[in-house]
Amino acid sequence: MPTLTREIREQLLTYDETFQKLAQQHSEYEAQLKQLSEATYLNLEDLQRQVTLKKLKLSVKDAMERYIVRRLHQPPGR
Repeated sequence: MPTLTREIREQLLTYDETFQKLAQQHSEYEAQLKQLSEATYLNLEDLQRQVTLKKLKLSVKDAMERYIVRRLHQPPGR
């Protein structure tokens, strides 16, 4: 990740409530996926939940990236 993008991400995590919520949701999906991956056996419902969580996590990550890109293209002072 380029330094500028990393800096913007850190600023958003510090000051932007919407971005903070997205990051929190991403972390929650990650934790749920980790919990599922530690299971010895996954039944069909667990496997479906795993696929759903991966899609949700990716969707949130994409939203975070779009948020960063918008911030990169914003005129200074906004």
